[in-house]
Order: sequence, then structure tokens, then C-alpha cells
Amino acid sequence: MGADPNSNEDRIVIEDGNFKEKVPIVLGLQPSALVDHVAKVDWSMLNLIPGEIGGSNPVAWEDVEHILSEVKTHIAPLQGDPSPVKTLGGGSVANTIRGLSACFGVASGLVGACGDDEQGQLFINNMSSKLVDLSRVRTKKGATAQCVCLVDTVGNRTMRPCLSQAVRLKADELIEDNFKGSKWLVMRFAAINLELMHAAVTIAKRDGLLVSLDLASFEMVRSHKSALIELLESGNIDLCFANEDEAMEVMRDKQDTSPEAALDYLATHCQWAVVTLGSKGCIAKHGKETVKISAIGQAQPCDATGAGDLFASGFIYGLINGLSLEVCCKVGSCSGGSVIRSLGGDVTPENHQWMCKQMQVKDLPLPKIVCD
Repeated sequence: MGADPNSNEDRIVIEDGNFKEKVPIVLGLQPSALVDHVAKVDWSMLNLIPGEIGGSNPVAWEDVEHILSEVKTHIAPLQGDPSPVKTLGGGSVANTIRGLSACFGVASGLVGACGDDEQGQLFINNMSSKLVDLSRVRTKKGATAQCVCLVDTVGNRTMRPCLSQAVRLKADELIEDNFKGSKWLVMRFAAINLELMHAAVTIAKRDGLLVSLDLASFEMVRSHKSALIELLESGNIDLCFANEDEAMEVMRDKQDTSPEAALDYLATHCQWAVVTLGSKGCIAKHGKETVKISAIGQAQPCDATGAGDLFASGFIYGLINGLSLEVCCKVGSCSGGSVIRSLGGDVTPENHQWMCKQMQVKDLPLPKIVCD
């Protein structure tokens, strides 16, 4: 039998007779804490929202309030849920870190900043409830970032983030010994955070950490490709995750823009490279080894939010435990497949049980602290 996933038993050490939190094995750089408001909507609702359907378009604070008001007016509550909107701590890196902690029992934490508002407290409460170490997250005077995630009937997302006025961690606010003792630093590419990312990578490499980078979105790759290429080719990125669209953007000026060509390019500069292919699974490369894995889970997701983030949780869990490239991909497919079964980027208890069952059926090593 596994231990209680909400227990700190395996995450503390005794030093001189006193209890002390273990140093997180994995740290995630989330410069701005983010709260997601997720709702299932139909096309008629999406047509009321300013901007192009699909993708991610930044909006102002008042737009967030307007969209949420429209959703609550037009969308009927789900059975057993008084609100049509699910609100929880979000952000790609936070989703991955929460997944590592809650789904796999890996001691994990965040480095970043959140506002001193109601949304900031919600973020803190949500992450703390999943045993994410927040001792490196600063509370600043100001607003916490928010994002409205509108999910259509086939699971596709239209996202409206409000980030511009949110508090964020700056490069000169990084504490030199924040990363000491940890093994991994998880990051998401964002042009607005480039200075902070370079500073974090410098400290992480000095302290012997491996660095993971998610390519964020095809829009981000397209708009800031030269900065991304410089980061990838620096030799400081050990693990890179890209989805199919992001991979194509990386290779846009090349003759071969296929996912396989992108994988080869990324693996030239990173120890491990992964290109996720949605319902078609993923391809991954480490050294001369290349694997292709089929997707696990529903062909049509309830909500694709967090699928790539939770795939990363499972893949990194596998690397931490010395699993093969193929098994890392299969574990990632199980965790990524679990989160798309319901709204939001957090794995519900029921979907976590589903993940553990899939891993058991496929004879994958179970995370004993959280899987019975």
C-alpha cells in the first residue's frame, strides 16, 4: 500500500532533533503566479468573446471580468457544481510542479512571485494543498496574473491571459542559494522573462542542476525565435519539450519542418528532446536512441489544459528514477492522459486513480508514495 499523498512523512528530515523540510528535488521558475478560470463553453459563447477563437491573446483586467460575467450568465452549472467556472492555481510550470508533487510524490517547489490579493492567496492555498514548497515564492504588493481558459465541446482552448500588470520576480531578486541541493530546474520560454531565465540558468548550472525548458506556444517561438535559438544552443538546456506546432515553428526556415526533423535539431543541443503529438502520442530522443510512443487515454479530451505540463511531470519523474527513455514517455503519457479527463490543469483524485491504474496495467513503476 502507498502512503497518503497528502502526508509530509517522506518530505521531511530530522536535523539536530528538529523537523526540517527536504530541499525540493525539482524547482519550477514561475515568475508570476497565475490563477486559471476554466469553463466549458459552446461556439455561440466563444463568438461573444473579443479576439480570434483559439490560441492565446492577452487582455486587460476589465476584459477578464467581462468574460467571466458572460460565462456565468450564459453557461449552466455542471451537475453537483454550483459554478460553471473552475478556478485554480495555474501556469505551465506550476502545473508540472504540482503534478510532480501530487501525482508522483516528488518533493517539488516554485521560485517566483505572487500578488497580495485574493487571487494570490488562492494560488498559495491551491499549491500548498498539493505539498508544493512555496518558501521561494515572494508575496508582492499588487495583482496576481489571471487567465480565462474557455474550452469548447471537443476540448480545444481559447485563452485570454491578463499578465501585463501582474507582479513578477525580477532577475536581481533571485537569491543565490535558492537552487542549492535541488536536481532540476523547470522553465517555460517567455520573452518577457528572458533576463530572469538567463540569471536562473546561470545559478542552476553553477549549482549542478539539470534544466528543462518548455517552448510555451508556436506564437512565442515565432515572435522570439532568435532569443529561443540562442538559449537552446547555449548548451545549458538539458531537456526540451515542444508540441507539434512549436516544433514546426522552430524548423520554419528549414527544408524539413517535420516533427522528426525538429526532434533531431533539439536533441543536437539537449540531452533529452521530446515532441508531443497530441492524440498521436510523442517522439523522444536521447543520444542516438529515438522512441515513438502512442497516446494513452481519451481520443477526445474533456479539456486539453495541462496535458503537456503533466506529460512533463511524468517524464521528469522517470528521469529522476533512472527509467529508460521509452518508459519515461509512457509514464508521461499516463499522467498527461489523466489531466485531460476533466476541466483544468490539476489532476483530480479520480483521474489520479485512473493514472495509477494505467501505469499498473502497462507494468510501469508506480510512485509508491501516492499510488495504492
